[in-house]
Amino acid sequence: MAGVRQLFTDHPRSLGMGWARHGVGAVGIGLSMIGAGAACLVHAMVPGWFTETAGRTVVRLHGKLQQRRADASDPESWPDYEI
Repeated sequence: MAGVRQLFTDHPRSLGMGWARHGVGAVGIGLSMIGAGAACLVHAMVPGWFTETAGRTVVRLHGKLQQRRADASDPESWPDYEI
């Protein structure tokens, strides 16, 4: 049973988070990415719409992940693109 428990706790703990906090953050990032992807699909059909949505989303998410790294107790051991 310890192996299954580790699937839910090891990664969040390695980032200094609990399961729920990690989950909320991952859902937020995932929804942002889904929204940007949907905007890209619409943009493909109507090029005048959503011309900057995906790019702004990528820049915002990158900044968010970099800030999480900077705020970590040991930023040097934080992975570059960890969710």
